[in-house]
Amino acid sequence: MSNKKQEILLAALRLFSKNGYEAVSVSDIAGELSLTKGALYRHFKSKRDIFDSIILRMEQEDELRAREYGMPEGTPEQTAKAYADASYGNIKAYTVAQFRYWTEDEFASAFRKMLTLEQYRSPEMARLYGMYLSCGPLDYMEDLFFEMTSDRDKSEKLAVGFYAPMFLLYNIYDHTQDKKSVLCALTEHIEDFGVKNGLN
Repeated sequence: MSNKKQEILLAALRLFSKNGYEAVSVSDIAGELSLTKGALYRHFKSKRDIFDSIILRMEQEDELRAREYGMPEGTPEQTAKAYADASYGNIKAYTVAQFRYWTEDEFASAFRKMLTLEQYRSPEMARLYGMYLSCGPLDYMEDLFFEMTSDRDKSEKLAVGFYAPMFLLYNIYDHTQDKKSVLCALTEHIEDFGVKNGLN
């Protein structure tokens, strides 16, 4: 994807995360970059095309980070060996990387904020919010812990205990000046959780 296309996607996300998807027009996005609508339409056919390209980029980024940290992609049925091979060490490194990505990367952070804002206005946004930030990560952690414990009830509790503080810390991160302390709280939680549950 060209640099100009990436600039348009980021400008659109900034606006979507502040004003909501429906409230932003193609003219608003073009104006943010001092472009004419015609110039923007040379890169994207519509606002929906911009949105679909944002989703595609998020999917690609997810796959890249999973590979980088040796984490399984897809369901346990699709990649059973990858789930079986995932260690708590992989999970720790990946979780910190995910948190930093969702909070420090401008594109991902704006996407997260857009979904948080829009989840109550649109069934599609609610589904995406669940997939990326609530039910999706929780189900993923449950599947990983099930491979480690072979106990579905225990893996459900472990997943909630592991992910709920991370979910809370996203919100705290957005509203504090001391960003470093939030990351420290996350890493301490992950370490303590592993020790307490015999996962290290």
